[in-house]
Amino acid sequence: MQVLRVFNNNVVLARRGDDPVVVTGRGVGFQAKQGERIDEAKVARIFVPLDGRDPDHAGEMIAGLPAETVEQVAAALEEVGVHTRLTLVTAIADHIIGAAERARQGTTVEYPLRAEVTHLYPEEAAQGERLLHALNRRLAEPLPQEEAIALTLHLVNAGFNTGNLAHTYQMTGVIQQMLDVIGVDGASISTARFITHARYLFVRLARGAQLDHGNSPLTRELLRAYPQDMAVARKVAHVVELRFGQSLTDDELAYLGLHIARLRQPHAGE
Repeated sequence: MQVLRVFNNNVVLARRGDDPVVVTGRGVGFQAKQGERIDEAKVARIFVPLDGRDPDHAGEMIAGLPAETVEQVAAALEEVGVHTRLTLVTAIADHIIGAAERARQGTTVEYPLRAEVTHLYPEEAAQGERLLHALNRRLAEPLPQEEAIALTLHLVNAGFNTGNLAHTYQMTGVIQQMLDVIGVDGASISTARFITHARYLFVRLARGAQLDHGNSPLTRELLRAYPQDMAVARKVAHVVELRFGQSLTDDELAYLGLHIARLRQPHAGE
């Protein structure tokens, strides 16, 4: 690997093959110069910026965090089976620094939507609990149990590239409101499928890339075949439109109605 930019003694931007990567390790940037080969013995971790993110900005962000905290977070994520994406490591490291400071000051934080987060994202909630325990075994000052919810939201956020936790909070509240309109309460395979569909719908809305096949035969047939479920889908769509300021296309409405039909079937997903 070849040095492209030195951020500090412990973080450099490098070229590996044709790709830029962010490299961390104690002393990996010490007296390093552009164009030189990296001392592989000093490399602790190699992060590959994804999704077209600016590698320089990513390197600057992680260089602004204590190297020990970054390594603790990356190791804890690996322990619980979560891919150590650069953006996720940076976000969680930054979060736990703030959480530790609040704990020292005796400040407690009540995270909203605790029940909804646990109900809607059971897999990530379980990972968040394990991640908290893994972090606390490494941190000099253990984090309070309440932080498991925040860690869960970071995992949800990373999984769908929503960009920030504010959007993830909004997404959580809207999904719960959608389920309330449908009249569903309780966990099932069909509920999990619906939640996944809703999450991808929100990602498409955020990107301005709704499904839109121009009144396709499949869409027309779905709208015709499930009149009662489509009526519920229109009520749910109204909630989405109010919260996100966008009207759903007929294709999105049809697929939403299909998932609602599956959700409303007797004993669905049991």
